[in-house]
Order: sequence, then C-alpha cells, then structure tokens
Amino acid sequence: MLNRLLVFYLRPYRKELTAILALQLVGTIASLYLPSLNADIIDNGVARGDNGYILSTGGWMLAVSLVQIVCSVVAVRFGARTAMAFGRDVRSGIFHRVGQFSAREVATFGAPSLITRTTNDVQQVQMLVVMMATMFVTAPIMCVAGVIMALREDIGLSWLLVVCVPALIICIGLIVSRMVPQFRLMQDRIDQVNRVLREQLTGIRVVRAFVREKAETTRFADANERLTDTAVRVGRLQAMMFPTVMLILNVSSVAVLWFGAHRVDDGEMQVGALTAFLSYLLQILMSVMMATFISIMIPRAAVCAERIMEVLDTDSSVRDPESPVVELPTRAEVEFAGVEFRYPGAADPVLRDISFRAEAGRTTAIIGSTGAGKTTLVSLIPRLIDVTGGEVRINGTDVRTLDPDVMRSRIGLVPQQAYLFTGTVRSNLQYGKGDATDEELWEALTIAQGKDFVTEMGGLDATIAQGGTNVSGGQRQRLAIARALVRKPEIYLFDDAFSALDLATDAALRAALRPHTQHSAVLVVAQRVSTILDADQIVVLENGEVVGAGTHRELMDTCPTYVEIVESQLTPEQVA
Repeated sequence: MLNRLLVFYLRPYRKELTAILALQLVGTIASLYLPSLNADIIDNGVARGDNGYILSTGGWMLAVSLVQIVCSVVAVRFGARTAMAFGRDVRSGIFHRVGQFSAREVATFGAPSLITRTTNDVQQVQMLVVMMATMFVTAPIMCVAGVIMALREDIGLSWLLVVCVPALIICIGLIVSRMVPQFRLMQDRIDQVNRVLREQLTGIRVVRAFVREKAETTRFADANERLTDTAVRVGRLQAMMFPTVMLILNVSSVAVLWFGAHRVDDGEMQVGALTAFLSYLLQILMSVMMATFISIMIPRAAVCAERIMEVLDTDSSVRDPESPVVELPTRAEVEFAGVEFRYPGAADPVLRDISFRAEAGRTTAIIGSTGAGKTTLVSLIPRLIDVTGGEVRINGTDVRTLDPDVMRSRIGLVPQQAYLFTGTVRSNLQYGKGDATDEELWEALTIAQGKDFVTEMGGLDATIAQGGTNVSGGQRQRLAIARALVRKPEIYLFDDAFSALDLATDAALRAALRPHTQHSAVLVVAQRVSTILDADQIVVLENGEVVGAGTHRELMDTCPTYVEIVESQLTPEQVA
C-alpha cells in the first residue's frame, strides 16, 4: 500500500526527485572524500612538516566542503517542497474521493476516522517522504561508498565492518518488528479519541442538560489512557533504539583504535589511514543510523498509507452513469416504482415495495413512526444513496441514468439536520444559487419567515458561525428553507424541515410557501400531523412499507396506523 501511494502521488515530481538524487550523490561523494584528504594532510603534511602541502590540501578540503554544504542545502529544499506538495495532493485526493461517497460509505468509515486519515495519516506519510528525500537517499550511497573507501585505506581492518554493520542492522530490525503492530494500534486509538471528542463537542448541550460531565470525562479519560499506553509502549521501543545504535557505534570506534593501533605499531598502517578508516566506519554506521530514523517512521507510515488507500480504493455505491441523460421534460414529477433499499449485510431491507407518485402542483407528505424509513426514502431522490431494488424516477427518467448535476439542479433539499456553513447569511443562501441577487435572497427569507430575525442580526452580511451555532434551531431551519427557495427548483424535499418551528410560524411559512411552489412537486417528511393536514397526498410508512396513501380524511377512514399517529398528537376536537 505504501509503495502504491508513493509511486502514484510522487510520479508528477520525477524531475525534482532526480535533482534530489543527483545533489545528494554529489554531496555524499564530497563528504566521503574529506577523510581521505584529511589522511593525506596527516601522512604527507604533518608527518613531514610540509606546510605548503597542508595549506594546499586544506584549501581543497574547504572547496569540497563548500560543494557538500551547497548540495545538501539545495537537496533539502527540493525534498521539503516535494514532500509538502505530495501531502497536498494526497489530502486533495482523499477529499475528492470522500466527496463522491454516498451516505453508506461515509457511515462505514465514520466521520472521525475520515478526519484522522485526511490529517494525521497523511502527515505521517508526508514526514516519511521528507526523511526519504533528505536522508534515505544519502544513507545507502554513504554506506556502500564508505565501505569501498574504508577498504581502500586498509583491508586488514575490514573484518570490523563485517561484524559491526550486520550487528547494528539485526538489533534495529528486532526493535522495528515489534513496533509495527503498535503503530497500527496507535492509529486506531487516535480514531477513538477523535470520535469521543467530536461527539462531546457536538453534544455539549445534551451532556450539560443531563448532568453527564463526569461520565463523559471518564469516557474521554479511558480513550485517552488507551492511546497513552500504546504511545508509551512505542516510546519505550524507540528509546531502546538510539542507545543500541550509540553502543555499537562507540564499541566499533574503540575496536578500530585498539586493533588499528597495533597495525600502526607494526608498521602495517599509517596514522592518517587509521584516522580515515575510523571516519569512514563512523560514516557507515551513521548512514545506518540515518536509515534507523527512516525505519522508525516506515512502520507507522505503512499503516497510515494502508488506511489512506482504503479510502482511495473504495468506490461509491452511487456511480455516475456512463451515458447520462442531460435533458428532462419541463414537468416536475417524482415516482417511486417498487423501490427497495437494503444496507449491506442487513437481514431485512429498510424499505420494501414503495410505490407512489408526487406530481407538480401537489404536496405529498410522508409520515410514520421513528425508524420507519422516511429520511432514507427522501435520500433516494437526489441519490445521496441508491436503491437496491426498483426505480426512482424524476419526470419519467430513472435517477441513476440522469446526469447528477442536471438532476440535482432540479431539486431543492432541506435536510433533517439543517446545517449552516461558516460565513454570512448571504454566503449560506447563495449555496442555493451562486449568482442570486439581494432581492432574490430577501424574497426567499420573507417566504421562509426569516426576514425579521435576519434584519435584527444586521442583514445579509450578518455573521454565521460554524454549523450555525449562533442562531437558534428554528432560525437555522428557516435559513435552510430559504436556501432551497432561492434556486426555485422543480422539486422541493423538506425532510422534517418544520420540526423546530412553533405552530404559528409553521402555519405562516406553509401559507407563504404554497403560491411559490404551485408549479413544483413538493415532498414533505413530517413527524407533526398539523404540518401535513392540508397535503394533497399523505403516504404513511410503517416498518419500511407503505400502509396507507390518500388525503387526511381518507386515511382517517382507512388507515389504523395514521389514526393512531393523529390521535397521539391531536385532541378529538382537532381531529374532527
């Protein structure tokens, strides 16, 4: 998964990666050349007292050092820019893929997990790219070239390389192998903390209203403690790594000096060569230590890449048609023909054999008990989810064959949970129609009974906080209704959109709405009977099935389920 992710998203940056490789190669060669020059100064300059040779070779060392510094700085700059661009592209890819998901896929992953995958997971892989561009390229070059240069100085000490390097690799491998499952567990624990925190912030009013602060504090503490325990285990393993590296590095240095001193004493090796060999050994071990940094990050990045690719490889169950229909008749009509919807793995369908028609100029209401499938039914029309059986037709055409943009441009949806975006009243209403004029916006607000409170807030440029938290529930609903009214669609979908309104405002809004929607098909999902008494057609749902359809009077005579709902909400005088 990690290889696939890196190859796909780093492909556009081949030139930058080539430049990084070339610069790191030149910089590493320069770094490896310095110990050899230092050995020459000791053996040919210091030992013989030749100051001229010392100065000339020292000047050459300065020039080589300058080349090494410039190459390293430019390579790091290119590497950082490439890694940041990689992270930007991956986040963009996840965002666009999630934007294509239906409600089914979003529910499968969960919002907290998708947030973590888009932020923390991408950051982990991005950091790996930075380390690879700045260190991982250098490490193998330095290791291989360092071995060659060390053997060039003295073959008699080469057995130390055979002992030290494998010992270091084996120790690091054992530690990293234990870190992989812990990193996978850590990402899951981050998801859990994110989910708990998100739920508590979203439901803070409920928590306070039911005096559940202590319970929620305990709940968060448990999730936090599990994450902490996992992070501590990972930290302990990481803490073992660097002392292990330093132990082997220092023991190796002592071994070189001990055995090298004997060779110098026997005349088999010069002091400068011993110094150079020690420098090369340290460079080799340092390259392995740099690879250690990468090895620490690879397991976690691999887990994160796997989670990212799960999102990118998931296809939406709502797919665009290959040859979409882009033209529709002018009449507005929605028809359900034997519709069934079943969640994956569910024993029973949520909806079964749903058949009715909502015509232009008529209001069709959908009512039923909680869990009857009302919201699911409405979600099938704009293809937030797709039917698993039967057809949903708009103006006689199956919605699955329609161009999504054409189909949704004919629909004005007011969801069950009215959501407002950070910005102003104007920017939220213009979600319905981007080029709407002030006159159109005020007209929609007037119909939605929102003109007065918007005026008190300061007009169309009044600030709306994230999620509309600075307005009441009823005001949010009226702004959401106005947002749908601005685009003047052929089909209106009101999913329990009047539940937060008082009876007087509800009645006034419906009265103002009637002439505005006289040429449109209107579907209203409602829990409150008073909202739908005047509907031209009322469809009653129970356990995902239509158990009655007709006007209020007809249903009072023919549908026991509807009678039960009415009598639970209205007095006998109101029913009569």
